[in-house]
Amino acid sequence: MVQAVFIDFYGTVVHEDGEVIRKISQEIFDTGKVRDRSEIGAYWWNEFQTAFLSAYGDNFETQRELEYQSLDKTLQYFNSTADAKILSNKMFEHWIKPPIFEESKQFFEMCPVPVYIVSNIDRDDILKAIEFHGLRPMGVFTSEDAKSYKPRKELFEFALRSTGLSAEQVVHIGDSMSSDIKGASSVGINAVWINRSDREVPDGVSSVRNLLEVYDTDYFK
Repeated sequence: MVQAVFIDFYGTVVHEDGEVIRKISQEIFDTGKVRDRSEIGAYWWNEFQTAFLSAYGDNFETQRELEYQSLDKTLQYFNSTADAKILSNKMFEHWIKPPIFEESKQFFEMCPVPVYIVSNIDRDDILKAIEFHGLRPMGVFTSEDAKSYKPRKELFEFALRSTGLSAEQVVHIGDSMSSDIKGASSVGINAVWINRSDREVPDGVSSVRNLLEVYDTDYFK
């Protein structure tokens, strides 16, 4: 059995910000010049990803900074009269009080080994979210701590160094194939994919539908 669990947070323990993003996109559509509403999400995501992938080391910027910058560029591109600060604050409000998946608290209570949260988020925001839901992880490691975002290896390496654990002693749980599964695998950490939408499972990937099913995998036997 593994000695510890690393676990993603948004999309794995609590809900992602998809609903908030839809509402913001609608407001951009209503206040801008847009032919197809789907163009908004595509452009916004591309702007965020471009900045996100280059944000590490000396070029690191926080999630809040990256989200605000990408949203502001999106508003300008679509000639929207909406206020970037007001819209981005809606997203930040979600980050500190996100809805939690129903089995998450039970997972933390049942886990026979220490659970460490490893997340692409700013430290202050995730600490508020953890406190809001009364969760008690053994530790929290964020992109802000490592000055790097998953799927880059630095955040996983930072978590391993901080806990004194080797990659073989840990299993990482997350909902993103790229950030969590491929990112953890890049440093030799076994990973379990939380596949809540019953998507097709790639060969060689350990997949479960919810957190409690993780206990049925070989990592806990």
